[in-house]
Amino acid sequence: MNELLSILNAVEEDIQAIRMNEDIILLQKDSELSESRREQLKKNMSLINETLKKNRQRLVELQEKLNASNINFTSLQKSIDRLSKEMNERGELVASLRNELDQKNVHIEELSLQIEELHADVKTLENANHQQTERIIEQDQEIHTVYYCFGTKKELKEQNILTGGGVFTKSKALQGDFNHEYFLTVDKRTLFSIDLFSSKATIKSSHPIGSYQFVKGRKGNLTLEIKQTDLFWSLSRFLVIEIR
Repeated sequence: MNELLSILNAVEEDIQAIRMNEDIILLQKDSELSESRREQLKKNMSLINETLKKNRQRLVELQEKLNASNINFTSLQKSIDRLSKEMNERGELVASLRNELDQKNVHIEELSLQIEELHADVKTLENANHQQTERIIEQDQEIHTVYYCFGTKKELKEQNILTGGGVFTKSKALQGDFNHEYFLTVDKRTLFSIDLFSSKATIKSSHPIGSYQFVKGRKGNLTLEIKQTDLFWSLSRFLVIEIR
């Protein structure tokens, strides 16, 4: 009888320890857990399972000893039945908590994956916006880019910018395969005047009259002043000036 009671007391003590551990797990399961804390909770649950397994075996042995003793001890049998039932309940609770923790981990992993995907989408969008911005800047520069050059008739003909011209005909600008590198490239929004370093000049390309004027400086040299930018460049993006 002393041996049977000793086994019963040991099982009671283990179940009390299991209850305390379960209370700790229940308090923490709904809080935000670090990876290390989640792993520690899993280890605690595994320890509880091992303890339950050990005590189930103890109760089996206790039941076998009670049966073999031929003693009709009703209260002891009730205690064995009660502890067996409680251990089954403890096992189900731990299994439920373990499953809940695993589900929480899955949810956290899914959430982390969604966050990573969201970051990737944001990065892709940022790259697309950056490329779009660069393209808009390029298009803006392209739209407002114009070209100009000035030189003597001989210089312009050497570059094939002026062609033809004789006793009874005028030379024409930009009719053939001219040298583009002879031109200066500028943004028309910042070009308002061009110093020509010559006292005589004629515009050979197509630009509306009234959108520009020649202004003579103190030394007699001319400066081309563009009065209406958009109108001036409306017919051609190339400006050719013949100086003499």
